[in-house]
Amino acid sequence: MDTAAGYSEATASATITSAPLSHLSIEVGHFYMHDLTNGEDRIRAQFKEVKKRLDSNIGYARDEFGQKAKVSTCFLIDDYFGPDTDPGQIIGKLLKAADEIGMTIDYLAREEGCFESPVYLDGVATGARIPLAEMVASWIVPEPILQTTGRRPPTDVSGWLCNGRRSSDYDTVQAMRSGEYRPPEAYGRREHSIFLDTQLWAAPTKKSRVRPDADRVWACPFLASIWQLLRLDLLRYDGAVVAQPQLWPISDSSGSDDFKWPKAWRDMPAVVQLNPDAHPFAAYRAVSILPRSYVSIEHSVEVILGHLEIDDEVIDLAVESGIKDGVTVPRPVTQRLEHLFLPETWADRATTA
Repeated sequence: MDTAAGYSEATASATITSAPLSHLSIEVGHFYMHDLTNGEDRIRAQFKEVKKRLDSNIGYARDEFGQKAKVSTCFLIDDYFGPDTDPGQIIGKLLKAADEIGMTIDYLAREEGCFESPVYLDGVATGARIPLAEMVASWIVPEPILQTTGRRPPTDVSGWLCNGRRSSDYDTVQAMRSGEYRPPEAYGRREHSIFLDTQLWAAPTKKSRVRPDADRVWACPFLASIWQLLRLDLLRYDGAVVAQPQLWPISDSSGSDDFKWPKAWRDMPAVVQLNPDAHPFAAYRAVSILPRSYVSIEHSVEVILGHLEIDDEVIDLAVESGIKDGVTVPRPVTQRLEHLFLPETWADRATTA
């Protein structure tokens, strides 16, 4: 599907709107859906580790931007690969564990919202959905590979993206005849290469838990890339901010605690604002506090983000807003991201608790 022209033309012809930004957005951990469905010990153990780093990062933000530094927290739910779970059960367990250790989650986001973002108008769902994954995929600019046979299909066909030249890219007719092997080579390397080839999407299978009508099953690193773009306020559709956080009541209008979350994740906004007093969801900089097992995913995210052609006007908005707030905003996306990886010992403590 060739969507690049449609998305770029729609954005170019529209007025780019701005959004308020915090100084820092902190992602307070992450769990696969099976972690969220299997008791509360692992959630509580990880949150205890996160809380230490969270307090430190809030302190750093205040040191840099003053005591009135705007910091918001967020959590991404893995509902894209677990759509058949109960939102009320998962969210209740998550918020209970956070509350027990004194950690406030300002915003709750859904991973499927990085695939398709529901459109809300004045707090009411319109039924329309923005195809974020397809839109961002159309922005990918892979590195041009010269002197190749063309045997490997391009990224927009294969769904694979790398940070260099694959070993198969050296397969000229002459090399194939001689059987010569040449290893992959990373662009911008120093003495040695650190080569990464990451899958962005795949065709659905019978075992896939994603909707059966889907043309593609988007990979976790690709959806995580869109998640980071949302946190940095770098996505627009027809010039408008996408996935605007929607304030979600914890109790109904009577004050009752019997408020129930929807039965299906798709009936929720892409980003839910849990704390009515929270600073803005998107920020000049974003920190993710994650288990060490996510290192490879976040490495892939950096490669993907480095290959995206993001609208210069959208980047300009962040830079200009930063100047007004006394914040230096780098134009490269990856320079606005930080990661803190937790030691795996917290998981051991959870299993023995």
